[in-house]
Amino acid sequence: MDFIIQANNQINMIKVINYIDGQLIESVSQKWLPIVNPSTGETYAQFTDSNKEDVNRAVTAAKNAFSEWSRLSINERSAFMIKIADAIESKLDELAMAESVDNGKPLKLAKRVDIPRASSNFRFFGNAITQFASESHDMGTAINYTLRQPLGVVSCISPWNLPLYLFSWKIAPALAAGNTVVAKPSEVTPMTAFLLSKICIEVGLPKGVLNIIQGTGEGVGSALTQHPSIKAISFTGSTRVGAEIAKVAAPAFKKVSLEMGGKNPNLIFADCDYEKMLATTVHSSFANQGQICLCGSRIYVEKPIYEKFKKDFVAKAKALTVGNPLDESTKVGAIVSKPHYDKILSYIQLAKEEGGKILCGGTAEFPEGFENGLYILPTIIEGLANDCRTNQEEIFGPVVTIMPFETDEEALALANGTSYGLSSTVWTSNLTRAHRMARDIEAGIVWINTWLHRDLRTPFGGVKQSGVGREGGFEALKFFTEPKNVCIHY
Repeated sequence: MDFIIQANNQINMIKVINYIDGQLIESVSQKWLPIVNPSTGETYAQFTDSNKEDVNRAVTAAKNAFSEWSRLSINERSAFMIKIADAIESKLDELAMAESVDNGKPLKLAKRVDIPRASSNFRFFGNAITQFASESHDMGTAINYTLRQPLGVVSCISPWNLPLYLFSWKIAPALAAGNTVVAKPSEVTPMTAFLLSKICIEVGLPKGVLNIIQGTGEGVGSALTQHPSIKAISFTGSTRVGAEIAKVAAPAFKKVSLEMGGKNPNLIFADCDYEKMLATTVHSSFANQGQICLCGSRIYVEKPIYEKFKKDFVAKAKALTVGNPLDESTKVGAIVSKPHYDKILSYIQLAKEEGGKILCGGTAEFPEGFENGLYILPTIIEGLANDCRTNQEEIFGPVVTIMPFETDEEALALANGTSYGLSSTVWTSNLTRAHRMARDIEAGIVWINTWLHRDLRTPFGGVKQSGVGREGGFEALKFFTEPKNVCIHY
């Protein structure tokens, strides 16, 4: 591969192009858009600016490949999944470096989490498809059984915060189930999807089975969601875009899985394991610069320990090293893009206008030698009403609010007091309270005394404005297949 890091940490300018029908090709537009390294502010690569014509070519290739791919045995499809998983694993260093430079996240985070998880996604679904079973029902005079058949050509659209991690999370189950895929990575972080294209060529994935289109949401995303041959859309991104996709998909009767925004509560009770809670809460607030849909951005603390928590939490946040993502000591890297950087800073200003008190952070940070990078200090805010915009709208950055509560009922009301419902975290040693909170919190995921403890077999998704449908495990394989009942009389 031609992604080369030079001795001075500069990167050779490369061109990121499409993967269509088994080949790497430029867009028919012959236009290019810049890829910026957020840690330095420098343009280091270009991606091809694709359009509707490129999408049509990719869909045609996927349609042509569907019959043969869907008729491969489960073991044959599984073998391709495992080959891709092995190849990702073998290229850990290269892919992690690409992810760090493209996204701004600490290199060690990409090595420890993002790239291993991408490999695990392909490996998991490569194995899961061999265990995917359907139901049968004996009526005494007849037997019913259910066939789970692939849909055809499906679309996978992934975000910029966990580029290869979430890209593979969608593609792997779709391919394992026998579909062919036209996928769009985020235009903000297209590099590892491009490198995945090369891996697919390397392992001999049949042409047209997976097609990766580089481009903007307007140029590619809209064309994908509107294309009449696309049978299902798996999307992760903002609630606004998810709503637009739903409007297009509903009249066309396309299946949709939408994993959208979050404003996740973290409920901390006085009887918690304090040291474990504190360490985990720092991580769940500021990991990946707070740019994880599962980060806890609203922190509610039982009143008896509120002042102690505030003091300790602020001290821990101030101790986090903000800087060059490639440094081993860095805990908080760069914000992914200038528009998102400006958005985060605007919310910090809004919080001040709404009466919030900035306990730490709240400003841009420019490490020495990286004055053109996009860095924001971990920010903690108190004194805000639960119904203010800062507490109601997704910021998606290293910004959290803290607030005390007195009763379980108050904590639950605060937690459920938004239009979102993706995930939540509860810290308590009271088993009865834990079960009650897990039952009553309006969220697709509830973590008790932990955070981001993920099992790939479990369903993943949100409620309310956080999403429609579930991904993960057999839920993903069900989404990417159509059930057909067969009844045989005897």
